[in-house]
Amino acid sequence: MLSIGQCRLEARVVDITTLAVDAIVNAANTSLLGGGGVDGAIHRAAGRDLLHECETLGGCATGNAKLTAGYRLPAKHVIHAVGPVWGGGGHGEAELLASCYRRSMELARKAHCASIAFPAISCGVYRFPAQQAVRIAVGTVIATLQQTAGSIGHVIFACFDDAMFRLYERELDDRQAPPSKPA
Repeated sequence: MLSIGQCRLEARVVDITTLAVDAIVNAANTSLLGGGGVDGAIHRAAGRDLLHECETLGGCATGNAKLTAGYRLPAKHVIHAVGPVWGGGGHGEAELLASCYRRSMELARKAHCASIAFPAISCGVYRFPAQQAVRIAVGTVIATLQQTAGSIGHVIFACFDDAMFRLYERELDDRQAPPSKPA
């Protein structure tokens, strides 16, 4: 766990669809109409009304995000973030992934969310290297919190397994400020 100002960041091994937070982030595809992995799980748990709202949004570009209601989810909102497919690292993947996290935080702030949960965007079928993705996720969330005033007081990195949880825990621990030395 890490605190940035008044915001607490933590990693958990948890099914993101079960979290009673203001917003969960969906690792969506450009159509926003559902898919496999986390995307499919969120659509199934939210129900058909989520699909109907997503049909009105006209898709979403890679690196961007769009906000919908949470419907049958315990979360009030779903932020659909479209992460990049890993193509070796020379196609702007890192910048696009960082943009997903930044845009998601911006949308959560505009919706007055106090809590948000992220999956490991692009780490499933999009094959983004997990350690690099975790570093980008945590770094971007911290930078966004430091650069903007807002209502977000709790960020959860919802991990799909223990290996991903350990990567997030290590990254959060590494970003802890060293203790100050007495004068």
